[in-house]
Amino acid sequence: MNIYVSNLSFNVQDEDLRSYFAEYGDVSSAKVITDKFTQRSKGFGFVEMSDDAAAQKAIAELDGAMVDGRSIKVMIARPKEERPQGGGNGGYGGGGNRRPGGGGGGSRW
Repeated sequence: MNIYVSNLSFNVQDEDLRSYFAEYGDVSSAKVITDKFTQRSKGFGFVEMSDDAAAQKAIAELDGAMVDGRSIKVMIARPKEERPQGGGNGGYGGGGNRRPGGGGGGSRW
């Protein structure tokens, strides 16, 4: 079962997360999500436990627990929703008021 853990202290590392859940059963993986540029924790992570009953017990007992001075939120992870295709006009729109001919002055002749 995949478990979502939020409101983590920025000091919590993968191994810390693993150890919190290991008391309840076998932890297949534990990952604190970090910013890809700064490598700083984003304050949440995921734990994968092979035994669903152990995972449910861990969720029940750790949700709201104080970890490193913060009350963590623990729940079953939901799959990432499919993002709709198209639409959105993302990015930097703009550029609509340009005059034809470009810049750089006209011809000298």
